[in-house]
Amino acid sequence: MNQHQTQEASGFYGLGLAPALLDILARLRYVRPTPIQQKAIPVAMEGKDVVGIAQTGTGKTLAFGLPMIQRLAQTKGRGLVVLPTRELALQVDEVFQKIGRGLGLRTAVLIGGLSLGPQVHAISKNPHVIIATPGRLIDHMNQKNVRLDGITVLVLDEADRMLDMGFMPQIQKILSALPKNRQTMLFSATMPSEIMRIASGHMKLPIRVEIAPAGSTAERVTQELFIVAKDKKINLLAKVLETHNGSTLVFSRTKHGAKRITRQLKSLGLSAAEIHSNKSLNQRREALDGFKTGKYRVLVATDIASRGIDVMGIELVVNFDLPSTSDDYVHRIGRTARAGAGGHAITFAMPDEQHEVRAIERLIRKPLPISKLPEVLPHIPAPTLPAFREDRGAYPRRGGRPFHQRSRGGQGMGRRR
Repeated sequence: MNQHQTQEASGFYGLGLAPALLDILARLRYVRPTPIQQKAIPVAMEGKDVVGIAQTGTGKTLAFGLPMIQRLAQTKGRGLVVLPTRELALQVDEVFQKIGRGLGLRTAVLIGGLSLGPQVHAISKNPHVIIATPGRLIDHMNQKNVRLDGITVLVLDEADRMLDMGFMPQIQKILSALPKNRQTMLFSATMPSEIMRIASGHMKLPIRVEIAPAGSTAERVTQELFIVAKDKKINLLAKVLETHNGSTLVFSRTKHGAKRITRQLKSLGLSAAEIHSNKSLNQRREALDGFKTGKYRVLVATDIASRGIDVMGIELVVNFDLPSTSDDYVHRIGRTARAGAGGHAITFAMPDEQHEVRAIERLIRKPLPISKLPEVLPHIPAPTLPAFREDRGAYPRRGGRPFHQRSRGGQGMGRRR
């Protein structure tokens, strides 16, 4: 390693990484570890079980990827990474390939939306690491394509999201098929009780590594709230896109809404694409790749993508619709201000959604600054906004359970997408 490379990789010295990995990090210009990497890597390198709590966009993939790659090289075992979405699986595989390609690392990606044949072929090559979504991994297990008894390092990534999406039965089945003598690393943005049960029941004295309390938003993301009538939202979005010139991620609560928003933006001459569960994997990859390269300035997504989009340089996140749970607000706006960069998040709320806004504010422990609507849009009359006074403590209650206590399966404000 030359002197210049040594200086660049110096931030990763002292974490227990082998010289070959330090050299790869230097060549890839990873200058210094993020806080979660700084804390998690040394613990994981010792073979200890880890529960990592960190916001999205903080470098969790390298936090578990580097220790996994090095420990597998030392022990000749195999690794398994389980995560909630196809896009996230592909992105994790991309990182593993960057780091491990020069070391001869072989991976197999097992995700839905693609033919089983190539995946079976990848499994037959005896990969060092399997990267899978729960449902497709269970499919391969049921067909006897894959065995998990040789797994020595397990990672459950975005664990809270997997529970939100109803994968707990599959996770339990996967855990029961794994050898008890293994290292387990669990990473999550929040720490619901179900995660604690997994940690206590399937991990050996895990070390908790936390760089931000649950509900924390990225440090450098600024936030803004508009109170707007439903039929004025698209006009407001167009105005927002006039005043913010960078790449923009727009969140819709439903896939049909995402399709409608995309169509309307295209009619205004804006380059936009949509990503949701009605799109095939190839269509979703094309949309995401186009967004990364600048082919599409705007990407309209449902919450299926709130943690599956790992794109540096997203300048603006717009919550066209409020999310189904307040936790998802944190995950959505975490798509900007990644890895210490700056970013901005704008949320549209209708006048009757004050309770939902209050739940978000309770979670993030601060009020969302309310901005005045642009003059080109009609203002909502003040009498319709009793809940958005300066005194945030006097929100009226609506019927039913509080927003933040609604079913994590999405029984609150419409179905999860």
